Amino acid sequence: MEAERKILMEACDLWKSYGKGDVKIDALAGVSLDIYDGELLTILGSSGSGKSTLLNALGGMDKPDKGSILIGGKDICKLNDRGLTDFRRKNIGFVFQSFNLIAELTAKENVALTADVVHSPGIVDEVFEIVGLKEKMNSYPSQLSGGQQQRVSIARGLAKDPELLLCDEPTGALDYETGKQILVELERLVREHGKTVVIVTHTQEIGKMSDRIIKMRNGRITRITVNEKPVSASEIEW
Repeated sequence: MEAERKILMEACDLWKSYGKGDVKIDALAGVSLDIYDGELLTILGSSGSGKSTLLNALGGMDKPDKGSILIGGKDICKLNDRGLTDFRRKNIGFVFQSFNLIAELTAKENVALTADVVHSPGIVDEVFEIVGLKEKMNSYPSQLSGGQQQRVSIARGLAKDPELLLCDEPTGALDYETGKQILVELERLVREHGKTVVIVTHTQEIGKMSDRIIKMRNGRITRITVNEKPVSASEIEW
């Protein structure tokens, strides 16, 4: 797959530490990783493995202490805070474990906020169509199930038409069946709409639906596995 696909993002020798002296912890310890255009990538690891720190670095939410992250020929590690904000706004969609929807706004208004930021208000109806939630556009978060709220969160992430959708434990706050529905949704974004999706999770079974699986431990990548025959998200059990 590496020889056939275009590299969308290239991370090289990323280091990130927290604390000082005897309590210093290397959350990232020399991580290098390519992300390919149109792939579904899963990053696996237990709590404290560095997977969320890596996701935050890739999304421009946190700067590594050392290393480079190239996208479109630009090293985002060299950007100032304003440059990083602009990068995130234009290039990255985020889906978190907590839905982070504004309770006082309808689903459509929550998504429209993101679309307005990137001056693409016309895309709102389109992304609701993609996530299969057009009939709930005028509902408030309190009127939606957990799975529906997460699909609104996905729609919000897509509203800027990002190059990369980063998902941090997207099923963590959901029951089993609803979580599977969200995985099916993310899978469809890749297979039918050509999006690039990275999922960070501690649930190993989720890796079976991915094109590649990255395993992390103690701030390092311990294994990269190419999955020649990904399993359908609807068939995953954990």
